[in-house]
Amino acid sequence: MSVIYIMLPVALLLAAGGVAAFCWAVRDGQLDDLDSAAARMLEDDDDDDGKP
Repeated sequence: MSVIYIMLPVALLLAAGGVAAFCWAVRDGQLDDLDSAAARMLEDDDDDDGKP
């Protein structure tokens, strides 16, 4: 039973760290453009010299 006194605060700290990291990523704009990376792989490369 005494392990719960250690594991519960550790779990809460990890959860708070995950929420803080998510909020930082959203505020920093890392999740703004989700479509351009998927569309970029469909475009042809213009700098291809025909070399394999």
